Amino acid sequence: METTAAFRGLICTACGAETDSTADRCPDCGAVLVGDYDVPDLTPAELPDVTGPGRYEPLRSFPQDATVTLDEGATPLVPVPELADELGVESVYVKDEGRNPTASLGDRKLSLAVTAAAQRGAERVATPSTGNGAQSSAAYAARAGIDSKGFVPSRCPFLNKAMVNVHGGDMRVVEGRYDDAVSVFDEELADASDGWASVAPGHPFRIEGAKSVAFETADDLDWTAPDAVVHPTGHGETLVGLEHGFRAAAESGLTDSTPRIYAAQPDSTAAIADAASEGASEPATIEHPDTIVGPLEVPDPAAGAAALDSLDRSGGDGVAVSDKDILAGAVDGCEMGPETGATGGTAIAGARALADDGALDDDDVVVLVNPVAGSKEADLLRSHLMSQGI
Repeated sequence: METTAAFRGLICTACGAETDSTADRCPDCGAVLVGDYDVPDLTPAELPDVTGPGRYEPLRSFPQDATVTLDEGATPLVPVPELADELGVESVYVKDEGRNPTASLGDRKLSLAVTAAAQRGAERVATPSTGNGAQSSAAYAARAGIDSKGFVPSRCPFLNKAMVNVHGGDMRVVEGRYDDAVSVFDEELADASDGWASVAPGHPFRIEGAKSVAFETADDLDWTAPDAVVHPTGHGETLVGLEHGFRAAAESGLTDSTPRIYAAQPDSTAAIADAASEGASEPATIEHPDTIVGPLEVPDPAAGAAALDSLDRSGGDGVAVSDKDILAGAVDGCEMGPETGATGGTAIAGARALADDGALDDDDVVVLVNPVAGSKEADLLRSHLMSQGI
């Protein structure tokens, strides 16, 4: 594979075993893998004078000219002073990932996962998804000139289903919820012929792709790490990417600190948040997940244990919030800052809960990640407003 000079291969987050870049999970213990690097000493002036993830090529796995890209990244960090006043902190910013090519943070992750698959010679990539990942996978596979197949539950939004097909992807709609789609994906992948490659949640290069959110955030703050980052969480892979990304920036000398990272989840599907609050090393599977926030309805997080390690290492925690508070956060977010859907509203509700619990200090710089464009979840917000007679 064509990789950067700093990239050495993959390393297990659980047992520390090193492996090459062709593995999806640890060959020794089955745990999540992440990139292993010889982190160079850097100054901002030494970074490429470009925008987007390619600016951080010295800290990434693939050279930009070898990356399957749709110009993802370079998303704005939007100040929200009204929310900062409410929370009693110095400042609040929203990292608006809805500005990506398919309107979700998944584009950063699938860019590198599809790049890895293409470099391995894959003819088709496949993933289970609540919706956005399948759409992004189809878009990046099309860009790479390979086939894709998404496995989505029947409750997946029509927009995601339509766009998978518009991008030329194949799709299996599975009756039931997300865990049912995962089961069918596992069965079909096991029976698949050579040439198929999984880009499922927990994939090491999905985690590597998420790291650019951390790099851009620090860059936008003049290479000063925020004090706290709140991320709406499903599988936990972005939490791992954020923590590793901020740590790499500090190890390189670009920043001199790392933030506390918080996992915000709906309280009916809070596998990671509950485990973090309880001090557990692994999340328990949620038997009956049921939230209006479809992208976060993940009963068995693919990167759960690794995410808990990252939360602990950052000094952060988990926070579980109700669907009611999530919807209120989404609507308030649209009035105070960039367009926010239910997924992004989870970060706002989480930040409010953290402030109420005294987890945020009055001099904190807080970043909330908005992973999905609000327009992708407009029906939820409209229904919420109608229930209030608006």
